Amino acid sequence: MIAACCRAGRDPETVRLLAVTKNQPPDRVREAVDLGLRWFGENRIQEAKAKIPLCPSHLHWHFIGHLQSNKCRDAAHGFSVIESVDSLSLARELEKWAARSGKKIPVLLEVNVAGESSKFGYRPEALRAELEAVNALPHIEVRGLMTLAPWAPDPEKARPAFRRLRELKEECGCALGAPLPELSMGMSGDFEVAIEEGATIIRVGTALFGSRPPRAP
Repeated sequence: MIAACCRAGRDPETVRLLAVTKNQPPDRVREAVDLGLRWFGENRIQEAKAKIPLCPSHLHWHFIGHLQSNKCRDAAHGFSVIESVDSLSLARELEKWAARSGKKIPVLLEVNVAGESSKFGYRPEALRAELEAVNALPHIEVRGLMTLAPWAPDPEKARPAFRRLRELKEECGCALGAPLPELSMGMSGDFEVAIEEGATIIRVGTALFGSRPPRAP
């Protein structure tokens, strides 16, 4: 991470490491906390509901998986940031629960930059069409964009997707009249390229914890 920042001429303090703890037990989270990590990501609501109460209480949790409308209540209550808002209807459902809780929820808008049918997220043209309406919700704070790059054994193959997301963030900032601070992109295999292209959040699991253990039945 530091080497990638140096290559890009960036201060490492401008990039946040989000430790992805999918299928990892609370003991592994506590080990990571002992090493200084404070930001963690989960992608399943049910797993997070069981795990988070067993972890240190001062941690920051991001929801990074596909969010269904019927899980918005739990997401709004249990996470510091929701990175995977991919429609105005979903944002409105989060708004409802945030308003009931009297809180404002920071969100990232997930973009399917490559248009892969197997992945969720806004298409760029749909993002532009709904951006201002999402941003107008009083209990939703749009902080930036997130993407999953197409998988490839060569990390360089992800660079066009990361570069396009950065460009989209700049376009969205211009449309809203204020810069968006966050770009969440890059995982264990391609985070260095993501940093070089402007990532402010990298989501790393396997590189920190090794191969994921099997999901509990």
